[in-house]
Amino acid sequence: MMSYALPSFSTRFIPIWRRNFLVWKKLAVASVLGNIADPLITLIAFGYGLGSLLKSIDGIPYIHYLASGSICMSVMMAASFEALYSAFSRMHVQKTWEALLNAPLDLDDVVLAEMLWAATKSLFSGIAILVVMFLLGIGLHPHTLLALPLLFLVGMTFASLGLVFNAIAKGYDFFTYYFTLVLTPMIFVSGVYYPVTQLPGWLQVISHYLPLGAAVRLVRPLILGEWPVDAVGNLMVLLAYCLGGFYVATLLTRRRLLK
Repeated sequence: MMSYALPSFSTRFIPIWRRNFLVWKKLAVASVLGNIADPLITLIAFGYGLGSLLKSIDGIPYIHYLASGSICMSVMMAASFEALYSAFSRMHVQKTWEALLNAPLDLDDVVLAEMLWAATKSLFSGIAILVVMFLLGIGLHPHTLLALPLLFLVGMTFASLGLVFNAIAKGYDFFTYYFTLVLTPMIFVSGVYYPVTQLPGWLQVISHYLPLGAAVRLVRPLILGEWPVDAVGNLMVLLAYCLGGFYVATLLTRRRLLK
């Protein structure tokens, strides 16, 4: 019978997180470059290409507008990729999770470690994007430092959602549906490339309750040297997806591995 108990944690998740970090550290440079390549290409191509035609949005230079949104997209994609492809490899292909469970560890600790590791790795990608932005003269404000914990929360949120799909996936091909049908549409309705106000009214309502939309509304103003509007409401959206996603991911992972 499936257990609906809340996740139980201990400090035993730390060695699992550390194990993932040590494995990643061997290929850290290639990993970070791989994660920032797509948003960097997007930033240059659209920021300077489209930016030459569309000079500003609400008085903000378009490349600044795009950069402050694309960093959220980058963190989302990095966390999702780690929580899907990499976590699935450790769980199903390499049998790393199975080996860990032979030690005095709980499955809940393993899931927590995977979520926090995916968020950490996505933050590394976000910091790399920030460095590029600084070189372009974008985000040179004290406010930008406050974006770092928010980016980590964004990573936790999408890692939790990714682990939900990881728990029910039968193979790598399944993740294509998630990226194509969930993440990609979310990018285009969350204000990354253009203001949400350009969308139909019903899409604006949906966008308001999407995690990426909340992330953009929190992070963009900070990078532009301003304060977010309705910061508490947007934080609640992210926390709801993060906590709810992690709970569901834990339940589904228990059902899959502890039958």
